[in-house]
Amino acid sequence: MVEIRTLQTIQELQLVQELEKTVWGMEPIPVHQTITAVKNGGLMLGAFVEDKLVGVSYSFPGYANGNTYLCSHLLGVHPDYQHKGIGRQLKEEQKEAALTLGYTMMTWTYDPLESKNAYLNLSKLGGICSTYVENCYGDMDDSLNAGLPTDRFKLEWWIDRHFVIPKSEKQFSIPFELVQESVPKLVDVESALSRIEENDIVFVPVPVFFQELKQKDKLLVIDWRMKTRKIFQTLFAKGYVAVALERQQAGPVHFYKLVKKELMGVEKHAY
Repeated sequence: MVEIRTLQTIQELQLVQELEKTVWGMEPIPVHQTITAVKNGGLMLGAFVEDKLVGVSYSFPGYANGNTYLCSHLLGVHPDYQHKGIGRQLKEEQKEAALTLGYTMMTWTYDPLESKNAYLNLSKLGGICSTYVENCYGDMDDSLNAGLPTDRFKLEWWIDRHFVIPKSEKQFSIPFELVQESVPKLVDVESALSRIEENDIVFVPVPVFFQELKQKDKLLVIDWRMKTRKIFQTLFAKGYVAVALERQQAGPVHFYKLVKKELMGVEKHAY
């Protein structure tokens, strides 16, 4: 049984720091910062199993262009409790708390090559994305990010509405090939990008197991980073928005689904 509750005391936020070290292997956020945020419109939610903190979600207020929104900065689950739906439970509880506080939109970043996160953020929660940030956090030396530019999707989660994804026969998939068994590589990117505008929907492949691929072939992972950077930046500039990650039952890749903004009724960014 997972219990999710708001964390507000110094002692609770110190527990969060210990979990941060376990999940990311890096120095945690100072308590003086997190306690200030939660007392001024932010949220720190903890997931507990038998009084043990196993998951955390941290967010703080954002403001731009006359709009207020909630920046969800951190979401992590202890390695022993991952793949049990705790991350989604934290996000759903965060949504309800944000609505109570008066927010209508939340935003956060994630690595677009991490397909597990993409599936949760887009397909499960209903977030959308049309903003790509190059090397968002600079060089990082933690276990998940070391050796790669920290490129990120900046996700929008409009928690007061639901977007309907349109259907269309005008579809196109960015091609890939296998360089060895179950090891995918993007091919003919320039040629593919020259043909996208005639399509309402574009599918972009990403590796199923990005971190495992990183251990096998770092140069190939860098190739994925640079080519997908170009693909997503081009698509976003041409008015497409990422709306889902479609998982394949078998095979080395899953596919992002991107749709033209005007077909989705998506408004301009709040930030």
